[in-house]
Amino acid sequence: MATVMQTNNVANDDHIRGAVSAEEWAVRVDLAAAYRLVALYGWDDLIFTHLSARVPGPEHHFLINPYDMMFEEITASSLVKIDVEGQPVVPTSHPVNPAGFVIHSALHMAREDAHAVMHLHTPHGQAVSAMAEGLLPHTQTAMIAKHDVAYHEYEGIATYLEERERLVEDMGTKNAMILRNHGTLTVGETVAQCFLRLYFLERACEAQVKMLSAGRDGLYNPPQGTPEKVEQQSNGPGMSMVADHLAWPALLRKLDRIDSSFRN
Repeated sequence: MATVMQTNNVANDDHIRGAVSAEEWAVRVDLAAAYRLVALYGWDDLIFTHLSARVPGPEHHFLINPYDMMFEEITASSLVKIDVEGQPVVPTSHPVNPAGFVIHSALHMAREDAHAVMHLHTPHGQAVSAMAEGLLPHTQTAMIAKHDVAYHEYEGIATYLEERERLVEDMGTKNAMILRNHGTLTVGETVAQCFLRLYFLERACEAQVKMLSAGRDGLYNPPQGTPEKVEQQSNGPGMSMVADHLAWPALLRKLDRIDSSFRN
């Protein structure tokens, strides 16, 4: 079972904003927004799974969810700052789950560009993770995601640090991963880029489960060469620009219309 850590002499969540840099606060707001969006789209799994982001600066510190809060409750102030072992570096009233950070810490430490890491257990993601062929290139969304997807074999609940080496090796330079018999994962230079990759991957998995429910024999294969064409079209800086400057601001506006308390 996961080890739960909790500290005394806690810092008041209300005082966090004044105690951190403007750069850290901006990351906190974005990560809290990502948690709210995961809940909004029904991708959460009670209090389980994690979204994490690197704190700007020379220290190897990260932000992650308090282990006792639902994703729709997460705010910028309630996020917990932890080290590479998943231990709090600032006193907190919330329990944290160091074991849950095994997957995230592996990629944060190995990939300088992995400023954000997001991992889910959605039914559609788990279903595709259990399919021998993995993600199929039968929808445009899948073609956008597929070329950037790595696979990692299931080793049991990810509580052992030695698994980190194999996670890093399997991930390589790709930015998304299907964890076999487990779920989905993405990384990004920003929370926005990481979330958009996760969105495409999850939508592709959902479409695949639905299309296969109608039977494999009736599937229409895309014309030869089109998956490679879509790979070229969706690769490069254009997608990052769409994530950071178009999709993410629109998603933040959506959240503000629903409930802007994630900014607190």
